[in-house]
Amino acid sequence: MGTGSGSGAESNENGWGGAGPEVVLKTLVYSKEQAARDPDNYFNLRWLSCPAVEMVDGSKILYFEKAFWRTPHKPFRQRFFMVKPCPNEMKCDVELSTYAIRDAEEYKNFCDRPKDQRSQPEEVIGDVAEHLTTIYLKRCESGKRCLYEGSTPPDGFPNTWNGATYCTSELSVLKNNEIHSWDRGYDDDGNQVWGVKGAPYEFKPAPASSFVDMFPLNFPPQSMEKRIGGSFVLQE
Repeated sequence: MGTGSGSGAESNENGWGGAGPEVVLKTLVYSKEQAARDPDNYFNLRWLSCPAVEMVDGSKILYFEKAFWRTPHKPFRQRFFMVKPCPNEMKCDVELSTYAIRDAEEYKNFCDRPKDQRSQPEEVIGDVAEHLTTIYLKRCESGKRCLYEGSTPPDGFPNTWNGATYCTSELSVLKNNEIHSWDRGYDDDGNQVWGVKGAPYEFKPAPASSFVDMFPLNFPPQSMEKRIGGSFVLQE
């Protein structure tokens, strides 16, 4: 799920919890094979993400966009991800929160730009807007296909798109470098009103790319109480 040096997951079967470098590189995956198998239900989508800011407490802000494969420079969904360890009282390992972007148009194709043409850390932090969802990920048990898997709470988060009142998300990161993602919206009666119904979207690494950790787990042993408004350092 990345485009960078290829040693990431291959050198650490146990995934992100190992002692590898604390680096999040560009992530590029497609749902091309799934769309070819079932074009009536799945589009060929492009998932692209990359680091935007690293906070001093070790949490990371990533930029994320999703587009149709044929129009990669016209993303239809843009978000910020904040990645950090789960609170001690939670039975999970990684907390992945999704936020809206104040001026999403300014961030189109952020990951493909040279660093000197990207928004600066202060701007990124200022552009983190409404909290949308949080997925709680756990390390997968030994022997399973996945590295990490998790979901939003069963009652989801508020969502009003297409007649929905709440939405849920599920996410799995597999050892074969795939990401499985399933977002669904429901109305007051529990009827699904948006999102695919059969199974999650299956995103696979783009040709000539290699898997690179999306969520680093080598967080420094510091207090996680600092919030977005706190100090930061730019991810190199």
